[in-house]
Amino acid sequence: MTFERAPGLPPEPGPTPVHAPHESAVPTPVQLRLQILSTEHWSLLASRSLAWNEAFSRAGMYLSTLSASIVALGLVGGIDRFGNAFFAFALVILPVVLFVGIGAWMRIAASSYHDAQTIIGMNRIRAAYLEIAPELAPYFVMGTHDDPPGVTITMAIPPGTPPLAHMIASTPFLIVTLNAVVAGAIAALILVSVAAAAVGLAVGGGVVAAVLVLIAEFFGARRNIRIVQSSVRPRFPTPPDDPGLT
Repeated sequence: MTFERAPGLPPEPGPTPVHAPHESAVPTPVQLRLQILSTEHWSLLASRSLAWNEAFSRAGMYLSTLSASIVALGLVGGIDRFGNAFFAFALVILPVVLFVGIGAWMRIAASSYHDAQTIIGMNRIRAAYLEIAPELAPYFVMGTHDDPPGVTITMAIPPGTPPLAHMIASTPFLIVTLNAVVAGAIAALILVSVAAAAVGLAVGGGVVAAVLVLIAEFFGARRNIRIVQSSVRPRFPTPPDDPGLT
């Protein structure tokens, strides 16, 4: 007995061809493109806002913890006259404060990376808007290019601002500085209470510890900036004659 196709039966359907995403013969309508772009634009705005709200809440929690710890240390020092109980209390509470500060700095660093990604995405969306309606270019005040000059415009950094000045005025630098001060205070307390060092030596050791922490966190921030710069290749670079560069 053999299995043969009966005469008159239609052939079996073959697999449905799958077209590549960019091989569509019919272009996407302008209305649909605008709807997709605007939806993604609002999604990036909401994501950026949520990330920074969470980061600022962590920074506020750190500042509240640090302030409460300083008040508590002052009360204990006044009662104990800065004796052994004060040093023991300080060496217990200050490392906890430093841990909270390092966590806040790491969260703000992650938010900065996320912020750069969302700004690049929104600048690309604005570039797409201008491809659809080039005559609207005079009405855009934020960046429309996804390279560093375009990102700088969207971040509202005034032209000609030195990078050091912008860094000093930022929230991450504030957290980094406070972490360095707390680390230096811990080192000085250890030298005084454990090693019975003189006040001058303890202060010098605290300054060295603070500088080391500051340098470590600075290189960490620099590494994050390099990761952002290496992970994104501009698709819409700023023209050399763009007025936003001046």
